[in-house]
Amino acid sequence: MQTISEQYIVDAQGQRLSVVVEFDYYQKLLARLEELEEIYAFDLAEESQDEAIPFAQAIIG
Repeated sequence: MQTISEQYIVDAQGQRLSVVVEFDYYQKLLARLEELEEIYAFDLAEESQDEAIPFAQAIIG
């Protein structure tokens, strides 16, 4: 696992406003987030119990 080296941007009261991470790490986070969103969408589709239709039929209308 990669060691995270983050820095924080804070306001005058010391409240954290933003975080700065290495760009490569940021890209990995985005990729993992996209994967989790796809898994979540799949889970929701399975739970909906809607009738499954072929993709070609779905895009034609």
